[in-house]
Amino acid sequence: MGRCSDAKVRLLQVAFDLIWQQSYGSVSVDDICDRAEVRKGSFYHFFPSKSDLATAAYEEHWQRCRPHYDAAFSPQIPPLERLHKFCDLIYEIQVSKFTEHGRVLGCPFGTLAAELSTQDEKIRQKAMEMFSRYCRYLESTLRDAHSEGLIEQQDFAERSQAIVCYVLGVMLQARVRNEPDVLRAIEPNILNLIGATQFSPR
Repeated sequence: MGRCSDAKVRLLQVAFDLIWQQSYGSVSVDDICDRAEVRKGSFYHFFPSKSDLATAAYEEHWQRCRPHYDAAFSPQIPPLERLHKFCDLIYEIQVSKFTEHGRVLGCPFGTLAAELSTQDEKIRQKAMEMFSRYCRYLESTLRDAHSEGLIEQQDFAERSQAIVCYVLGVMLQARVRNEPDVLRAIEPNILNLIGATQFSPR
């Protein structure tokens, strides 16, 4: 059982890494199995299709990252500081990948969604679910910021979606230009978008 469990974990990790670094279409089941050192028969024991593996891999990645987002958006942290931590987290992840691969990889969920949303319903639904999770973090933060008198009343759900759309756009720009520092603009522009003053970290 230990070997089976380890094989599944390797498939999930390798699939996520290869798809994020390259693209879903350019990565084959054979590529994933070879990199993960797992037999093809074992692949189909765990996953009916490449699409099922991709959605499971992206969910597994989210669950590994979730503690970092939970910490950044903790209700114990002042609202604008939460946004600061969120922007820092985005920047740090992209710089880490840039250092490792020599390329800005952008948002893993956004790039997969852009490639396959019109072709694969499972992946479209998974990407939409991921974006909704970010929106919930942001909406709660904006409501708290309003409660503390830091921003004016607004449609917090709509504004949260606007922030996610903006962040995805900047991450795409950074990927196309291959310049992580493009992401430095995210924080001040989010603050402008919600009508808040510049946050100064303690």
